Order: sequence, then structure tokens, then C-alpha cells
Amino acid sequence: MPAVRSYERFCSQRDFQADRRRPVHDEALMTPEDVVPLHLADVTYPESHPLAGQDGLVLAFAIRHPDGIVLVDTGVGEGNAWVKENYRPRVRDVREALAAAKLDPTAVVAVVNSHLHFDHCGQNRAFPGVPIHVQQAELDLALREGHTVVEWVDFPDARYEAVEGDREIVEGVSVLATPGHTPGHQSVTVRTGDGLVLIVGQAAQDARSFATGPADASIERLREFNADRIHFSHDRAVLRRRK
Repeated sequence: MPAVRSYERFCSQRDFQADRRRPVHDEALMTPEDVVPLHLADVTYPESHPLAGQDGLVLAFAIRHPDGIVLVDTGVGEGNAWVKENYRPRVRDVREALAAAKLDPTAVVAVVNSHLHFDHCGQNRAFPGVPIHVQQAELDLALREGHTVVEWVDFPDARYEAVEGDREIVEGVSVLATPGHTPGHQSVTVRTGDGLVLIVGQAAQDARSFATGPADASIERLREFNADRIHFSHDRAVLRRRK
């Protein structure tokens, strides 16, 4: 992997520049280690995919917050014939993954879907009644044929909270609208006592493309945050800002 670029520029958006610098209350102080990657699936990409024939991993992220766990994405679900035939997923139950990380699945107080493709929302139904924060633009696509697995999104006691643009979900944890991969894609920032953590989602496929590849408006915006640690949905690599 090439040397990690030095993210020297800070966010030009005034509200998020202020958000980065505003201290979290002492009782709400988090560390970068409070963003916990969860390996929820492996898939084999089909011929129609740019990565055809390759295996890829699917990550979610549990944020340990004083108010409870904020879960970013829920991996791949079970029981859909099209997904099984085309992607051959090897799935891990999200509740088992949380427990293995010594996190209580019943402590999840909020879910954020970066977007509603099947490998990011597949186990939403494990959290009935828990608010699931999704961009309105993504919810508008959810019932269109081919965008997602509808039964994994639409289930009894599903509680979707529509977001338009950027919003703080709980103190110190914010979603950012980063359209591109899908019209309603969003990324997540976590303010900690040791810098800003960025969960890119799939605004970039991996660390290499984020650090050195061509940038659309969303990737350029995320680079400008100059985050101290940067996580990706389909790459274990964690970018760290040069001090």
C-alpha cells in the first residue's frame, strides 16, 4: 500500500469545523478504540461486478458511546436466493459479532446505515424498535426494484429516521451526506479525546482509492476533515493522519 497521504486541510464547512473543535463533555469522552470494527461477512463478487471473482469482506462498526452502542451498518442477511446465488455470502450474525467483541447487543441505541445495499442493511431486523438513521434520498430508493432486498429493510417494528444532509445522531457522533456510490450514501464522524475518527462507508471502496485515487466531491470533502483515523466498509486497513 502506498504511503498514507498527509491530510493537511481541515473541513471548509463552518459547522463541522466547529463540531470537530467543540470538546465532548467529560462524561461523554470517547477514544478512537471505541470505534470497533465487526467482520460480518465475506462475499465472492459475481461476473457483473468490477471485482469479479475476488473475495471481499463486509465490515460494520460499533461505536461505544456513554449512551449505548451506535451501530454503523448491519452486514448481510440470510435467506435471499439472489444474494446467495450471486455473492455466495458467508454470514456472521451481528449479535454474535457484538457479543464476541464484549458488547451487549441489547445496548444498541441507534443504527446508521451508510446506504441500503444488501450488504450494509441485511440484519437491520435484529434491532426492532431501534432508530435506524438513513438519508431520505436512500429511503426513497429502497422500494425500487434492484436497489436492495426489501424484506431486509421493511420488517415489523422497523423504525427509520430520515436524515436530510448532515446531522449529529448522539453527542459526538454525526452523519455526513456523501452521495456518489448511491444517491443517499452517508459517512460517519466520531469525536474522541484523541482526535476525529471517520467511517467512510463505501464512499470509497478501500484505503488505497481514498488516499491516492481520483476524488469525487464526496471523497474530497471527507479528505478535508483531516481525520486522525479512517475506516472503510470493505477494507481492514485503517488510515492514520501523520502527526
